[in-house]
Amino acid sequence: MSQKQALTELFTNTFGHQPTHFFQAPGRVNLIGEHTDYNDGFVLPCAIDYQAMIAVSPRDDQKVVATAHSYNGQVSEFELTLPIASSKEAFWSNYVRGVATVLLQKGLNLRGVNIAIIGNVPQGAGLSSSACLEVVTGLTLTRMAELDVSLKELALIGQQAENEFVGCKCGIMDQMISACGKAGHAMLLDCRSLDTRLVSIPAGAAVVIINSNVKRGLVDSEYNTRREQCEAAAQHFGVKALRDVTLAQLEAAKGDLDDLTFRRARHVITENDRTEAAAEVLATGNLVAMGELMAQSHISMRDDFEITVPAIDGIVEIVRNVIGNEGGVRMTGGGFGGCVVALVPQEKVEAVKQAVEQHYPQCSNGLIADIYVCQASDGASQL
Repeated sequence: MSQKQALTELFTNTFGHQPTHFFQAPGRVNLIGEHTDYNDGFVLPCAIDYQAMIAVSPRDDQKVVATAHSYNGQVSEFELTLPIASSKEAFWSNYVRGVATVLLQKGLNLRGVNIAIIGNVPQGAGLSSSACLEVVTGLTLTRMAELDVSLKELALIGQQAENEFVGCKCGIMDQMISACGKAGHAMLLDCRSLDTRLVSIPAGAAVVIINSNVKRGLVDSEYNTRREQCEAAAQHFGVKALRDVTLAQLEAAKGDLDDLTFRRARHVITENDRTEAAAEVLATGNLVAMGELMAQSHISMRDDFEITVPAIDGIVEIVRNVIGNEGGVRMTGGGFGGCVVALVPQEKVEAVKQAVEQHYPQCSNGLIADIYVCQASDGASQL
């Protein structure tokens, strides 16, 4: 059964009639540009062909009644009047409630709807399952109310919902690529100006995501620590963010900074440079140069930012041994577990899968990795 069929079945079983519309928004993977987003820097993500999907029909009242496939068809409902309370029983519905809250705060007139939600973006793998739910919710609520809100604006609304209603201080990357991605392309996103540039991914290159299945225990506390260290370094230079500091300026100030702060700043500054360079070489189809930049990014995350773990380093080594310089591989996401992303020539995908299946359990105390072979996909849309 396809995802859309399963969604339709859930909807009709819950509400007793067929949905009138379908909407989708994809997950994402970041090819390069890690921990640069909250430093006002650059990122290079692409949307993937795994997504959150909503089936919907209008209601005659001002209620949103929602059900979710991943939560055994649990139903949660709320009125479209402020304030909207968060739900302890149906935590997943807080993404829907948060987006509705932000839309109402902007003075938009929403209409009541029945919605069913399904998704195949792996949760907890760092592929942005929450952002695509926010974006598809925003698209559904605005389009059903015949409101013409741009995809870029929907991305910002999703981020605001996650920051203020759900309580996670994420950057803008995840929502922006989920809303505005384009098939066959990555997106260079300037996290300060929100300017975007599409960058074509060479034909014949697959995006392979390998989930280490290492439980990411430290990520929240360490993430906040890294943010503080970056802010302290920016303060030292009297600038808004590390994006405004050059490597030469940092090297000149080495004596004035403690070693830890210096290395944290060096990762962000060099990663910004690598991300801009990656957009240039990827656009020309140069996978050898792209691979070199991805390798440098991984080393910087491992040694300067210290966010990788042995199992992740192991996967990177395994993949590198298979693809050589014909592509790239690095950790992606917040760190301390999670996923590795690889840009791999199509003809080497099978060899990469076999090598990971064979060798990964030995470097991870018996863990098995999940492997997703993806294509860069379009952003949010009505189906």
